[in-house]
Amino acid sequence: MLNIIENVISRHHYYEEFCYRTLQFFNILLARHPDDFLLPCQWSRNDPSLCMKTNLITPEGYNQLQKEHDHLWYEKRPEITKIVNWAASLGDRSENADYTFNKRLLRQIDRRVRYLRKRLPDLKIVQYDPQQAGKVYFGAWVEIENEQEEIKRFRIVGPDEIYDRKDYISIDAPMARALLGKEVDDEFVVRTPEGEKLWYVNTIEYLK
Repeated sequence: MLNIIENVISRHHYYEEFCYRTLQFFNILLARHPDDFLLPCQWSRNDPSLCMKTNLITPEGYNQLQKEHDHLWYEKRPEITKIVNWAASLGDRSENADYTFNKRLLRQIDRRVRYLRKRLPDLKIVQYDPQQAGKVYFGAWVEIENEQEEIKRFRIVGPDEIYDRKDYISIDAPMARALLGKEVDDEFVVRTPEGEKLWYVNTIEYLK
């Protein structure tokens, strides 16, 4: 089992490096072999530590994470640190609600900052390439519709960008994998726990 996992991880890093050098080739490989990029997380169902997220991100997403880091480190943390020091000076910390709450908040800030500092250097920023026009690849805004006339519109982005955005989906999501390489009016099938669902591509757009 360990050999299988090591092989999967090795292949995952190979594709990411390949993507970093040649976006066009990455998009073609991703569209033709989406399952290869899902294997690391498939092996992690019983061990979350084995799950590996795709290290891709849009320029806007990267800038947002960098801004979050700077806000937490240069503004929020000094502010909370002052409150903690002030609350600690009042005496008994065990019964001091201000101290307890803000100390916990400070730990949360530090945890998030550590994560961002570790995560940001690993991310690969994917710029728009004119050769992507007309097909669904990373960064695309897509509108899809099913036979029940249910319509969805979303953007395919990196896993670090989807939080607090209902109109973003991760490149690792089954819907995104099924869409890769598709064109307007193409149909595609998404496998879900409830069974297979058929969708059609209405529109494809990119931020330029």
